[in-house]
Amino acid sequence: MTSLTGKVAFVAGASRGIGAAIAHGLAAAGAEVAVAARSSAQGRLPGTIHSVADRIAAAGGRALPVECDVTDTESVDTALATTVSEFGGVDIVVANAGVLWLGPIESTPETRWQRCLDVNLTGVFHVTRSAIPLLRARGGGSMIAITTTGVGMLDRGANAYWVSKAAVERLYLGLASDLRTDDIAVNCLCPSRVVLTEGWQAGGGGQQIPEEMVEPPETMARAAVLLAGQDARGITGTVQQSEVLLAR
Repeated sequence: MTSLTGKVAFVAGASRGIGAAIAHGLAAAGAEVAVAARSSAQGRLPGTIHSVADRIAAAGGRALPVECDVTDTESVDTALATTVSEFGGVDIVVANAGVLWLGPIESTPETRWQRCLDVNLTGVFHVTRSAIPLLRARGGGSMIAITTTGVGMLDRGANAYWVSKAAVERLYLGLASDLRTDDIAVNCLCPSRVVLTEGWQAGGGGQQIPEEMVEPPETMARAAVLLAGQDARGITGTVQQSEVLLAR
């Protein structure tokens, strides 16, 4: 297993689902983890930044719950500054915060379309832009954006979620070239199969998924740990599928 001892990770969208699993995985590998999300109190879906941080601490790790709204630049800057103040810097950034909308384009309300872009794309931009100077100050590091295999499923039509994630992949593939001289690895990571997160199931997405198509979130966590240990001399400028990456 990749050792991340001495590293500091900032995970956006870490209060539940894939983000929570990745936060646990990074902590288990030795990283100090900022658990960042809007969910500071229990809401409609289970999981908060405090419950995730508490579970990490109970397992012997070190975690900091940090409130963060990725659509708000000031909130992102404050969350990262709090992380630096507590842990001394940032080496690993995971941009995972996301919202789901899989409806057909012709019946998609503009508010749903815009929300997907605001959280899934602009939110990644905010976190990434604010974190770059922090990783550069550490002499390098790793940035990971969580995307989806749906980007390549052109025969399944179009929806706001896949469009927003496709844009993130273009952002990170180009950014890898920009940050290579700073020794910062930049990659996208998506599940090989479907991860039945709380958000996915609440949106009705899990009702028609055959069991053999379901991937446990821990698989994404193990893949994220592998990518988190990279710098620009290793894996960078790629879109990785979790199970494919781990099988190498």
